[in-house]
Amino acid sequence: MQVEIFAAAPEEEATLANLMQLYLHDFTDFAEWDVGSDGRFSADDLHGCWTDPRRHPYFVVVDGKLAGFAIVDDGSAVSDAPDVTDMAEFFVMRRYRRRGVGRTVAHRLFALHPGRWEVREMAGNLGARAFWRAVIGEFTRGAYTESPGRAGGTMQSFMAPGA
Repeated sequence: MQVEIFAAAPEEEATLANLMQLYLHDFTDFAEWDVGSDGRFSADDLHGCWTDPRRHPYFVVVDGKLAGFAIVDDGSAVSDAPDVTDMAEFFVMRRYRRRGVGRTVAHRLFALHPGRWEVREMAGNLGARAFWRAVIGEFTRGAYTESPGRAGGTMQSFMAPGA
């Protein structure tokens, strides 16, 4: 299985918006979110992906097929510290989960953005919490801290070494 990540180009915004709908749908397993009258979830998280130089959208591709996306932001979403990299959004389609795709993508993103990182999970998203604990634990050999996040969520903080 070949896993790749590519920077998403501005002309691919519609593709990212489509994947965002699948991502947001997954949150309805633990969050009481509804679609709007147009049948879509609000996708405000895409704002600035191509106009704000602190935002870095990526596509995940497995064996040549689109399999997910990630949005990495420069700056902490919690403390506003500018020297932190934040995993703003991370999505792997269900078909590709539990096959090492997410781990591979996360590790590559950590390597692409060395330095201090923060990864946050929403309250109730126990699957994401377990995933990130395992992935970050493996990447850092256990050298990370965990603290309460926003609204009852969880946050892991760690250092990704430079090249």
